[in-house]
Amino acid sequence: MTENSTDVNMDEQELYPIAVLVDELKNDDVQLRLNAIRNLGTIAMALGPQRTRNELIPFLNDSIDDEDEVLLAVAEELAGFTDYVGGPEYVHTLLGPLENLSSVEEVLVRNKAVESICIIVPSFNSSQIEHYYLPLVKRLTNGEWFTNRTSAAGLFAAGYSLCNDAQKLEMQSLYIQLAQDDTPMVRRAAARVLGDFVVKMDKKAVLTQLLPYFLKLATDDQDTVRLLTVEDLLKMTSLFTPEESKQHLLPTLKALGQDKSWRVRYMVANHFADLCQAFGDLVTRAELVDLYVSLIKDTEGDVKVIAIDQVSAFAKMIDEVTVVDKLLPCVKDLVIDTNQHVRAAIAGNISGLAPILGKDVTIEYLVPLFLQLLKDDFPSVRLNIISKLESLGADFFDEKLLQLCISWLGDPVYSIRDAATTNIKQLVETFGAEWAKAAVIPKVLEMVRNDNYLYRITTLFALSTMSSNLSPEIIKEDVLPTVLQLVEDPIPNVRFNVAKCLEILTPILRNDPSTEVLATSQVKPALQKLNDDTDTDVRWFAEKALLAETAQYFEPKSKAFPPYISNNFEVGLNL
Repeated sequence: MTENSTDVNMDEQELYPIAVLVDELKNDDVQLRLNAIRNLGTIAMALGPQRTRNELIPFLNDSIDDEDEVLLAVAEELAGFTDYVGGPEYVHTLLGPLENLSSVEEVLVRNKAVESICIIVPSFNSSQIEHYYLPLVKRLTNGEWFTNRTSAAGLFAAGYSLCNDAQKLEMQSLYIQLAQDDTPMVRRAAARVLGDFVVKMDKKAVLTQLLPYFLKLATDDQDTVRLLTVEDLLKMTSLFTPEESKQHLLPTLKALGQDKSWRVRYMVANHFADLCQAFGDLVTRAELVDLYVSLIKDTEGDVKVIAIDQVSAFAKMIDEVTVVDKLLPCVKDLVIDTNQHVRAAIAGNISGLAPILGKDVTIEYLVPLFLQLLKDDFPSVRLNIISKLESLGADFFDEKLLQLCISWLGDPVYSIRDAATTNIKQLVETFGAEWAKAAVIPKVLEMVRNDNYLYRITTLFALSTMSSNLSPEIIKEDVLPTVLQLVEDPIPNVRFNVAKCLEILTPILRNDPSTEVLATSQVKPALQKLNDDTDTDVRWFAEKALLAETAQYFEPKSKAFPPYISNNFEVGLNL
């Protein structure tokens, strides 16, 4: 075999996989075609730039009737094809298939095609802008179908800065044409991109050319168009001074904030802090306080919730007197709002006002609201307020709120005792185990000495609930001795809760070398003692705890599960 024939065979071996991929591009099987599309770069590299431009790109141009997922893949792959077609000099050749893809019915394909065009256009030279980019924008803008025109809207920002003055005027005219389109979907597309477009323009062009049409979009009869102008307005403020923004944009912002559609008001509320920042503190204090108050008092719950998320950021921009006089009355009403999601939102944000108001005002106005939220019936509300208490600091909490939280453990109503133990667990997660050792555990252990057995049960419940957030050392020194002390309690309900508590503590002790021995030397003998108890329920839970450690199948001596035992920790006959 000659050297030349060997080279030919090697070339054939190298090209064979490429040939397979090319065949797969035409295969009837969608998955095979999709696989080939994902390897378009490999095919193009093998073909070389010239054949890619002359053969592969035209082939893709003619493959517009394929499945949507294949077309989506083509649109995505072409964004990275600049080098495969010969570099920036020839990158405009990709516009053919991408233009076709930007006109199909499936919106995901259109959007991906527009995105890919926007990726390659910045590498165009002035000739390519004139002969390929501008004509493309014109064709799509004047397209018969709305799909063409919606795609056109997404192309303005990509190449505007590369245009000369005459071309920029033409681009502005084309955009205005879309902003006045009869089809709401096209106007919506125009509104969606306006903010990105105007930041590429100079202030004079925005004021003289596009501002009037922005104002029209902001008063469009379709709320889906109007709501998009909120972000446009925000981006437009970057071109103006605060005084210019006040003159040209503030009336529109106020109108949008009081729009009849809750979706539009929602968008204003969602961006309110950023809008205030853009307009400046003076305008915010003089013009936007009442608007914000109207948003957090909105009739639509979703608007209130998103407005509440802005409360601390907004409060930083206004003076303390205004916060106390205007915002706090609203906050007080929100704490008792009938919508639990609104209450959860205010619980998650109210603590952010404390640093702004200072300690004295916080104690006078906010602490009563904290207490009310901590007593809320819905767990998400309580969790939100507790998770934010860290911002107040452990010292502040200890001074103003801790004793109240502890007192709930002794409430005569079980549901309140149950909620109190959950609250304490979450507080330990927030402030840490050492805080629990110093502030919480001593107060919880005091209840063991109470003559009312419910206090002793609640002590066990609280210790068990917070144990996962305590160190083995704290359990060894502070928790376990108290639990073991109650093994001899005269009340059976207390003793079976001891067994349940020891079942929870055992794996924690065993997972640490310094406390592992306690599981055998102290916990197991206690459970064995309870396993011989005269009370059936105590024996049942003691045996369950003993078997749980060895992961044996649980089949207690007492075959029948006590009918009055529930999943709740402390439930018994006397509750």
